[in-house]
Amino acid sequence: MVKYFSCIGVLKSSWDQVFIAFWQRYPNPYSKHVLTEDIVFREVTPDNRLISRRLLTKTSRAPRWAERYLPVQMSCCAYIMEDSIVDPQTKTMTTMTWNISHARLMSVEERCFYGVNSENGIWTQIKREAWISSSLYGLSRAFQEFGLARFKSSVTKTMKGFEYVLAKMQGETPSRTLAETATEKARETALAATEKAKDLASQAQKKQYV
Repeated sequence: MVKYFSCIGVLKSSWDQVFIAFWQRYPNPYSKHVLTEDIVFREVTPDNRLISRRLLTKTSRAPRWAERYLPVQMSCCAYIMEDSIVDPQTKTMTTMTWNISHARLMSVEERCFYGVNSENGIWTQIKREAWISSSLYGLSRAFQEFGLARFKSSVTKTMKGFEYVLAKMQGETPSRTLAETATEKARETALAATEKAKDLASQAQKKQYV
């Protein structure tokens, strides 16, 4: 079973500005978990599309309720691969990211599509999709719920990070009190998902002793 999530966000900046900000996102106050970024491969195709692959290193602490099931020596960092295709003629950018470490514990694949907003041509729309899965016997559902909750929280931080970088690019004073990109209901849903993951982990532990 795979958990699926999708959402659409809007940045009140042009596609060209967002494209530039994408490569300048790190560091920002909302991405302190991103430690390094390295370009693995980059080329411009004959039809002028930019194709890139980057390797990102991020902190990745497991939930406290899961620490008892994991090796003590497990690294607290995760390696993320990111592929991107940029087409300046159609003003679109597609990115695909996935974790290459701890994949058995939890695999998160994300696809984002950046395009011009259909209702306002000077804004940028981002369609984001994610697939979360786990093959850890007895705890897969718990880790999927945890991964879904963490992903929803990261979407909010990602959008705030974009707004922060765009504000700096435009000569404005970045603010940590920018308009929220997620509603209170979304935050409550993420919290509920975390609690559900804890319950599932507890149930799985009880079954082991039955």
